[in-house]
Amino acid sequence: MRETLTSAAAAAIIGLWVTQAHAQQNQPLAPAPDFDKVVIKTTDLGNKTYMLEGEGGNITVAVANDGVIMVDSQFAPLHAKIKAAITAITSQPIRYLLITHFHRDHTGGNEGFGKDGATIVAHESVKAHLASGTRNGLTGNVVPPAAPIALPKDTFKDTMTVRLQGRAAEIRHPADVHTDGDATIYFADANVLATGDIVVFGRYPNIDFAYGGSIDGMIRGVDEVIAFAKDDTKIVPGHGPLGTKTMIRDYRQMLVDVRERIGKLKATGKSEDEVVAAKPNADYDAKYRVDERAIGNFIRVVYRSLKS
Repeated sequence: MRETLTSAAAAAIIGLWVTQAHAQQNQPLAPAPDFDKVVIKTTDLGNKTYMLEGEGGNITVAVANDGVIMVDSQFAPLHAKIKAAITAITSQPIRYLLITHFHRDHTGGNEGFGKDGATIVAHESVKAHLASGTRNGLTGNVVPPAAPIALPKDTFKDTMTVRLQGRAAEIRHPADVHTDGDATIYFADANVLATGDIVVFGRYPNIDFAYGGSIDGMIRGVDEVIAFAKDDTKIVPGHGPLGTKTMIRDYRQMLVDVRERIGKLKATGKSEDEVVAAKPNADYDAKYRVDERAIGNFIRVVYRSLKS
């Protein structure tokens, strides 16, 4: 017999998932956001393509003549607000939900959009991780398995193209970058590239070393994005504002600098805690205005992802 959760219990579970999702990004643990206060911001990118910002990973929306292709789904409690924002753009149904990686700040809304009838598409490892649940490499926090309706119906290994009438989404998988299941999605007719968390602006990225990510992989993945993007390509990052190829080059330089600094300290025999205490990235810490926990966590994921 299926039990019915009280609203308070449901809210508590959602709050736990949000906290775990922030931990999964290696961001500071904080009280769950007040989703009632979240406003979905819509930016028109041209040619019926849009970027949505709320709480969690950025969303890309491409409107075709017979439906909508959507990239990523943020958190479950925002399903209605995200859906309303898309309805304000078009009356077409959401036909496809493409996922850039498995972290729950990008996949939390899968269940709601899956119930609405969207076909969820992701790399094959994303389906496996969502189905089994995952564990944070730094904190040990466990994220439970997703509901069956939230799992991808269609998966790919390397590349895939999703088409609707008049639109196409070109999906590519760079191996072992931010995670083992990352995807970039390019809408050629709008010259818009959604990068997932391979690229983020205004903050440090997560490197999920427990699931295939590494600092070397991040640099390689960013190089692939730079090589693919045109000078005027609009970049929808995993987090942060709409970007440009020039901004990605600056972001890459930060990754290279951090890798060199932490790598040198590790090579001299410094422990992880000693490297954290040394504050090797003080200039970038100030630039991004991040707190001590975020500073330490980023150093730790880089340190652990470097080969001894």
